Amino acid sequence: MSTSIPVSRAYLDNTTDDPTRRAPLVVGDNDFHSVTEAVCGIPEMPKTPPAWWIAFFISLSLTGVLFAMITYLITTGVGVWGLQVPVAWGWAIVNFVFWVGIGHAGTLISAILFLLRQRWRTSINRFAEGMTIFAVVCAGIFPGIHVGRVWVAYWLAPIPNQMSMWPNFRSPLLWDVFAVGTYATVSLLFWYMGMIPDLATLRDRAKTKVRWFIYGILSLGWRSSNRHWHRFEMAYLLLAALATPLVLSVHSVVSFDFAVSIVPGWHTTIFPPYFVAGAIFSGFAMVVTLVIPTRKFFHLEEIITLRHLESMSKIMLATGMMVGLAYSTEFFIAWYSGNSYEAFTFLNRAFGPYAWAYWIMVSCNVLVPQIFWFKKLRTNIVVLWCASILINVGMWFERFVIVVSSLSRDYLPSSWGYYRPSIVDIMTFVGSFGLFMTLFLLFVRFLPIVGMAEVKGVMPQAHLKDVAVMGHGDYHGDILTEKGKVKA
Repeated sequence: MSTSIPVSRAYLDNTTDDPTRRAPLVVGDNDFHSVTEAVCGIPEMPKTPPAWWIAFFISLSLTGVLFAMITYLITTGVGVWGLQVPVAWGWAIVNFVFWVGIGHAGTLISAILFLLRQRWRTSINRFAEGMTIFAVVCAGIFPGIHVGRVWVAYWLAPIPNQMSMWPNFRSPLLWDVFAVGTYATVSLLFWYMGMIPDLATLRDRAKTKVRWFIYGILSLGWRSSNRHWHRFEMAYLLLAALATPLVLSVHSVVSFDFAVSIVPGWHTTIFPPYFVAGAIFSGFAMVVTLVIPTRKFFHLEEIITLRHLESMSKIMLATGMMVGLAYSTEFFIAWYSGNSYEAFTFLNRAFGPYAWAYWIMVSCNVLVPQIFWFKKLRTNIVVLWCASILINVGMWFERFVIVVSSLSRDYLPSSWGYYRPSIVDIMTFVGSFGLFMTLFLLFVRFLPIVGMAEVKGVMPQAHLKDVAVMGHGDYHGDILTEKGKVKA
């Protein structure tokens, strides 16, 4: 039987900075049982809420639009896009880089923050890991369909084929195949590994044979024995160590698609760190965008608390300033290099035909995050949610500006042009959001969206023995009474 520890009303706001006590990560009068009930209650709901069905129908419809546009592209050709020389890379590459970046927060929250023993990650890591998988699925579509001959996309893989032809290992497209494939594999293993104890909980609570069988298969015979926990923790640690380099390597490899070219504005060594900072920036923004409505709809405010949201807003502030520094550094490099083509490219970005896109990018990515300096704003749910959406908009425009502005104004003025996306471009991009949300809604409905085992590990109840011996709260510094309850 779990021990309930009443928490004073002061703990309902766990964003206070009191050096004498550590704020709890789970607020309210919660114990192990209540956390299990709150998380398991979502996939165990006897009837799916109408709001979920409405959102799922809309998302599934947009997914249908995506595959209809892909079918139209395959049967007709890439001419259905707005691509015209000199802009041979359009929204397909923009969307690919955008979706790959979205997934980076999942790996950072799961792996790096785990290795750094950041306990606040426990309530949101499952969200972020799931988001990573779904974003990589969306990203993986675009390299396959933008090559034109989709039916021979398997040539990208380093496997023998009927023409005795091997991929060009100097091609950035092949680098993307390896980067995204590795990232998807490790992220999927990490996501699934962390869910095994929680899937076993759903199995043990199952009231139908079908649910018991499915969750039983997925939980791999988990019995919560000491040996199982030992193997699990070691495997989880190794996967975290393996996934950590991916945060830096994957988007660095994607940035090489541009950096290895000789196009003005692309051929620069700042792209790898610049892209990684932007990816983490946009990834955390997407986590916040998804978490805020989900925690409200499923009443998880006491598990996914203001402190979690505030911590993410601080990371967005830090990475947003890194992105702003990268923007200014690009202009400095273009001026200091003395290269007239580079100087023109960046002046063209700021004051040329795509200036409107550039200033949307700067406003959303540099100015909007500055509101997070103020605690009242970064802990205001509505302000934080709106800011996260604007950041996602700004990061998409960043990719658009990088790809299109450089290609539309290259070395020869005689080949300059103005790129306009077609309706197929637009509907394909909108449809990718439908696929992303469809996968996310299925995840929310049928799988534990919060890591119960990890959340319980950072609750005061998990440290009662140590607290009783030490004479003070190991977790939030409160003195215990003789009955083991927190004394406010």
